Amino acid sequence: MSTELCPERPLFGGAISSAFPQRFQDASNIRQVPDHQEVFVDPSRDESLIFELLDFKTDVGDIGSASWFLHDLAREQDAEGFKLIEQSHVIDVPGLSYRNIPSVATTAIGEMAISKGRQGREAQNLLRVTQFILVLSLK
Repeated sequence: MSTELCPERPLFGGAISSAFPQRFQDASNIRQVPDHQEVFVDPSRDESLIFELLDFKTDVGDIGSASWFLHDLAREQDAEGFKLIEQSHVIDVPGLSYRNIPSVATTAIGEMAISKGRQGREAQNLLRVTQFILVLSLK
């Protein structure tokens, strides 16, 4: 069992919160972060934790949403060698709802080769990305 301290932290101005290891530092203290993202980094482990508000895709079903956004990330980052490793079924999250409208979640894990910042392709790193998509319906 991990003994890491995982305090609850406000995200997006306190609209939501999440608990995760304290070793992750707020990246907005180091660089500019878009308003639709909250980014935390652990430089000692070269790990990042990114919370991102995404548009609802009506043409993407719940079960395929995590892998769709993972593929989209790979395209946006001009990644090479993208490989989908795992994809979950829809996960019921009864504790998360809005006006009694239930939420659903899906996960996907993939690998892709990406260059950081302005580095060239010769400096690509093989990244393992775990994506958790939570769909909050506002019907």
